Amino acid sequence: MAMPPLRDIFLPFLKILADGQIHTIQDIRSQLEQFFQLTPEEREEKIKSGKNRFYDRVSWTIVRFKMERLIEKHESGSVKITERGEEVLRQNPDRINCAFLRRYPEYVAATRAPKASDDNGSSTPPQAEDNLKTPEELIEENFALIKQRLAEDLFERVFDKSPAFFENLVVRLLVKMGYGASLEDPGVAIGRSGDGGIDGTIKEDRLGLDMIYIQAKKWDKDQSVGRPEIQKFVGALAGHGVKKGVFITTASFTEHAKNYMPHNDTKIVLIDGKQLMQLMIDCNLGVTTEMAYEIKRIDNDFFDES
Repeated sequence: MAMPPLRDIFLPFLKILADGQIHTIQDIRSQLEQFFQLTPEEREEKIKSGKNRFYDRVSWTIVRFKMERLIEKHESGSVKITERGEEVLRQNPDRINCAFLRRYPEYVAATRAPKASDDNGSSTPPQAEDNLKTPEELIEENFALIKQRLAEDLFERVFDKSPAFFENLVVRLLVKMGYGASLEDPGVAIGRSGDGGIDGTIKEDRLGLDMIYIQAKKWDKDQSVGRPEIQKFVGALAGHGVKKGVFITTASFTEHAKNYMPHNDTKIVLIDGKQLMQLMIDCNLGVTTEMAYEIKRIDNDFFDES
């Protein structure tokens, strides 16, 4: 059985408490893992924040049920079904989802979103949630969508610029990543097109103990850089007596290019268009922060009296 969506956990969770006894959250999780026949891999699955995915969904189930007064918390890490929760089970529902929970005023009040008004001043009800995922999972997925859209817009802006701008951008990115010292550092050189297949150079570190040579190709994203281009770059490095290079392009690399391994000690790093956009976003190059949210949790150390 695959990882259950959040709403599918609701009913079996409540049925575990049907005996009216106090249950530890750990025991509930264990019983639910067995009920859904989760594999060892599914039990260890994590979301991007590092939290266990299934545990996170069980935790949000507890939050919901406490909010709707279907369960009550006892000593730390334990819960018990309430009279309202027992009433729900007596109705023998096929499923407990957001439509079912909407009969309780506490749920409606807690999930009510600000209403949007159209030009005529009428109100539009908020879109109903489907209870498939936890709020944190939804935040992560929507953040990923926003980041993907930003990467697409960023690519268009970069591609509209001149090859000289692109070469300068590449060097500025490497400086942001910690190579060289600054753009004014004498170890940085750009605009060397035609110089034996080298578009730029940069110090590997602030002391300049080694140099990295750069090849920058502003190609259409539908194009692919093949193995011959990489071999030419390796030859150019050999001609300059260096063994480290970075090949950056707005296009992609063919599998032959990715799998090419020089026979000498030359080390080549390949960065395609998608990786380039992500690096620019991560290094705040060409983008700026519009807004930021903080998600906080309980500091257990603060409440530790031992």
